[in-house]
Amino acid sequence: MKSKILFLDSTHPILYEKFKELGFEVLYEFDKTKKELIHQLKDIEGLIIRSRMKIDAEIMQNAPSLKFIGRVGSGLENIDLEYAKSKGIYCINSPEGNRDAVAEHTMGMLLCLKNNILKSDQEVRNGLWLREENRGIEISGKTIAIIGFGNMGSAFAQRLKGFDCTVLAYDKFKTNYAPESVKETTLDDIYENADMVSYHIPYNQENHYLINTNQIDLFKKPITLLNTSRGKILNTQDLVTALKNGKVNGACLDVLEYESVNLQNLEKAQWPEAMSQLTRMQNVVLSSHIAGWTHESNIKLSLFLVEKIKKALSL
Repeated sequence: MKSKILFLDSTHPILYEKFKELGFEVLYEFDKTKKELIHQLKDIEGLIIRSRMKIDAEIMQNAPSLKFIGRVGSGLENIDLEYAKSKGIYCINSPEGNRDAVAEHTMGMLLCLKNNILKSDQEVRNGLWLREENRGIEISGKTIAIIGFGNMGSAFAQRLKGFDCTVLAYDKFKTNYAPESVKETTLDDIYENADMVSYHIPYNQENHYLINTNQIDLFKKPITLLNTSRGKILNTQDLVTALKNGKVNGACLDVLEYESVNLQNLEKAQWPEAMSQLTRMQNVVLSSHIAGWTHESNIKLSLFLVEKIKKALSL
């Protein structure tokens, strides 16, 4: 009998095919609720997920044959990792697959912000030719701090190498990690010297609202803030306040703390006030959690994931 893998989210078809080549029976359930799925897990040895559903202890208790959970993406915050570890279930993600996409998108957002590209684009489309009002700010000569130096942070640092800027890095879980072009340093050094700060950290309870008024006030200079990691590491209202008082001179946000509300299905009039204020600020660049969402990463996420699962299971 073939081992069964259940896909709870759609992915690139190459992932289905790779598992079939390995001899697995591949099953799909993209729409059923947790309550509907719970009785279908008895013989499932692998789960493939993205973000639709949290894999909690109850789900794993009802999947006694479960050997691994694969997440097509960078985070594992929607898996009860402690319970999975207690049951010997491998939890595997594939941040290597979209690190290039995230790094390029972060770079693109920063360039758009500092060169007033989005603002000027809209003005030209409306017949306005404003040059002095859109005078830009160069990255060259600035100090850019990267908080979190994993796949995403290190890839962003690599993109900065050609911009003749000082790159600082802080990662609380690592030492002796920085390449020659990056200065591995402390948070205090970053608070003292950073002009721009890019966050590349996972979401967990410890990092909930990590970026708030208290942290922003620690920076000695007005900063440009970039967040392409997870929305809930940032207190949006505190950011709005900092943008108004000048502690933050600009922000690039690919992720929002309100994502679970699903803004695309929420009338604009019902948006949280902080979100509405962000959208009215010309020194803010926003995108819809698409930093890692390229055609290339769609394939690479799957290929890295299947290779890591093969290694974990010694296939």
